[in-house]
Amino acid sequence: MEIEVLKSKIHRVTVTNCDLNYIGSITIDESLLEAANMIAGEKVQVVNINNGERLETYIINGKKDTGEITLNGPAARKVQKGDKVIIISYAKMNLEEAKTFNPTLIFPNDDNILI
Repeated sequence: MEIEVLKSKIHRVTVTNCDLNYIGSITIDESLLEAANMIAGEKVQVVNINNGERLETYIINGKKDTGEITLNGPAARKVQKGDKVIIISYAKMNLEEAKTFNPTLIFPNDDNILI
C-alpha cells in the first residue's frame, strides 16, 4: 500500500504578484525552492491564509534571492498581492517508508527570505 504524505512546505510566504494573463502555475524564488526541496514542474497545493482558498498548480522557477511568489493564470483570481500563503507538496511512498520520512519545512520571513 502507498500513502500520500507531506514532502515539503513553504510556510506563510507573501504573494508578491498575480498575473492573470499567464498560462498558469506559481512562480517561486529559486532559493526557496532549493531550501524546500521542491523543483520546477512539481505539483503543489497553495493554501491562502487570508481567504481560505485552496488550489493545485505546478511550480516554475523564479529569480534567485528575489522573494518572488507569483500566482499565474486562473490561480491569480484566488489570491491578492500581499496575501499570505502556504505552499505544500506531497509524495507517495509505502507505509513503512512514510513512518520514518521527515518532510522539509521552511519558514521564510515577511519578505520571503530565509534567515
